[in-house]
Amino acid sequence: MPGSPDPQDRTDPAHRTDPAEPVDLTDVPAAGADLRALVDASPTPWHAVTEMTSRLAAAGFTVLDERDAWTVAPGDRRFVVRGGSLVALVVGSAPAPEAGARIVGAHTDSPGFRVRPHHDVRQAGYRLVGVETYGGLLAHTWLDRELTVAGRLVLRDGASVLARLPGAPLRLPSLAIHLDRGVRDGLVLDPQRHLVPVWGADLASEPGLLEALAGAAGVDAADVVGHDLALADTQPAGVTGSDGTWVAATRLDNLAGCHSALSALLRADPAPHTQVFIANDHEEVGSTTATGARGPFLADVLARLVAATAAAAPDAQDLPRTLARSRLVSSDMSHAVHPTRPERHESEHTPVLGGGPVLKVNANQSYATDALTGGWFTARCEEAGVPLQHFVSRGDLPCGSTIGPLTAARTGIATVDVGAPMLAMHSCRELTSAVDVTHMVAALRACYAA
Repeated sequence: MPGSPDPQDRTDPAHRTDPAEPVDLTDVPAAGADLRALVDASPTPWHAVTEMTSRLAAAGFTVLDERDAWTVAPGDRRFVVRGGSLVALVVGSAPAPEAGARIVGAHTDSPGFRVRPHHDVRQAGYRLVGVETYGGLLAHTWLDRELTVAGRLVLRDGASVLARLPGAPLRLPSLAIHLDRGVRDGLVLDPQRHLVPVWGADLASEPGLLEALAGAAGVDAADVVGHDLALADTQPAGVTGSDGTWVAATRLDNLAGCHSALSALLRADPAPHTQVFIANDHEEVGSTTATGARGPFLADVLARLVAATAAAAPDAQDLPRTLARSRLVSSDMSHAVHPTRPERHESEHTPVLGGGPVLKVNANQSYATDALTGGWFTARCEEAGVPLQHFVSRGDLPCGSTIGPLTAARTGIATVDVGAPMLAMHSCRELTSAVDVTHMVAALRACYAA
């Protein structure tokens, strides 16, 4: 952990507190409904940022433009948008070098398909949409689902608009078993040949994809000069499980992490330190972009925040002191133990849906958790009355990663990796528990307060 021990570090025995009463779960139905609403409004990272900024604006947050000089004061509630990424913050009552920041990070992207520049594919009497895979998706879960296209259109004047084709006009149809008897031995999908969604019959009179999207967005197709578009599942997020607390939806990894972090920030009490929520794009493809965790977005915002809130003349040590007093919680989804494949999990680390946040640990640093940061998060869960689970990969299986190690390496901020448990990660349709939404929000509120 960088810097000298923080006097507010409650992992120190001098700051030890007794565990709180278990967190109140009466709001679980409302929490699940609110998560489902955010997911349904967020078929792409750009839609997710728009939905989250709408919620922030409704709570009194105002925008900071990166092109302007910033002036902020204690208590200010602000947000910054860069592409498919977002930073929201509540300025602390104390100077940042004296109090640091409490940061929760998540990501806005999910594995899926992105539309190619030349996407109008005609073959076998059909009109298809050319796409390429994005991230480590479970491709077979996208077959035989009602799909659409959504994203942003860039106009000739440099403005961009969100667009989404109405209805469910696209589909990736399976090949009938009569035409592929070998499918019983395992389905093999070639992304170039087999994962090209069909849009309709090859009729010359039909408008093209960009024309249809421009019409849906209310702009002139001739003004569209660029696009970032993705396939999107059209089935609304649903309720499932014997007690109705499970949430089945697309893009829960990691819109559920965004939702919990945003909800915690909106409910956070004022503090001496600055409270920050960052949602990066491009986590699923390595984060090496201007809006990804390897990029400068968070560091840029923190540097400008420190400069804008300096109590005296700027000092070159202000930013390093701020980072040394800060904590980052990387909030990404975690694997729950699979009900029919428990042997794929480390036998002593088997999180379950509804069992509370998962502390993620990896000796090879695929997760940024260490004893100090893990202990800090454990203490926060105890304060909030939240149960805590642990995840470690099997020794004979590779481990995924998150924005945690990337952001820690970029900034030097002490970081812990956590997440809500889920099943079917990277499927078109994932599964989590609304109980864990309540648990995560309570735990992250405690992190914002500490």
